[in-house]
Amino acid sequence: MSTRELVVLGTASQVPTRLRNQNGYLLRWDGEGILFDPGEGTQRQMLRAGVAATDVTRLCVTHFHGDHSLGLPGVIQRLSLDKVQHPVHAHFPASGAHYFERLRHATSFYETADLREHPIAEDGPIAVGAKFTLEARRLSHPVEAFGYRLTEPDGRTMLPGKLKEHGISGPDVGKLQREGRLGTTKLEDVSTPRPGQRFAFVMDTRLCDAVYALSENADMLVIEATFLADDTRLAKDFGHLTARQAARVAAECGVRQLVLTHFSQRYPDPARFLEEAKAEFDGEIVVAEDLERVQVPKRRSSPADHRAP
Repeated sequence: MSTRELVVLGTASQVPTRLRNQNGYLLRWDGEGILFDPGEGTQRQMLRAGVAATDVTRLCVTHFHGDHSLGLPGVIQRLSLDKVQHPVHAHFPASGAHYFERLRHATSFYETADLREHPIAEDGPIAVGAKFTLEARRLSHPVEAFGYRLTEPDGRTMLPGKLKEHGISGPDVGKLQREGRLGTTKLEDVSTPRPGQRFAFVMDTRLCDAVYALSENADMLVIEATFLADDTRLAKDFGHLTARQAARVAAECGVRQLVLTHFSQRYPDPARFLEEAKAEFDGEIVVAEDLERVQVPKRRSSPADHRAP
């Protein structure tokens, strides 16, 4: 069976705390494992969470502040140590390519992994395949930062009763799906639209158009909530969001599941983030904890479940 879940490896902004590691998030999406923003200590968190280096197929770095990238040397070296056989694609801001180069070769090691670099210089798709499209959009932070959005193509769900009614079974079902027609029967005669799922990852940023574009109709939105509303001015000054702002984005963009993370050490009580978010958003809210696994919500039942842009 396919697995679609977020494995939370770290939730602290800037520095680790006694209970929170620096950032790190692995999105399992069927056969893909997309590792976002590996901060310091990510390699050990992977071990604790049951994530192997062989699970990683992509690295996505939003920007080159240390809490989002200092785990890269260990993770990259582990790819070679564990003899990962498949290519691993690395996406990161092109303006920070020199940082990626230094982190990739931070120490001497025998590099055997096939790590392919894909610097991002502008908004738009960065990986396009049959299973999903991955795109990036520039955020608003003191250093160049990009958020990520994964979109699965819309498909169709076959209706067994309709297939039987039209006398279609076995290999003919696959042929109909591939070609769109079998004799006088069209695909839409025996199936119903199936909306593709959408995942968004929004880290260090002020409110900006890209935050809304990335979040639009996301089934799961993973978004920073560094500050609480009392410190809104600080959030803006340092290029961050509050829990209230993040929740308001989720409400306005038709998000189904909101995952808050990247918490400042100044707030010892995570319940305050939940309380603040609930005032703005009535959907599912997860205040992320280290080593937690969050399941991507089941598919929407119909295209009408998507909020109109």
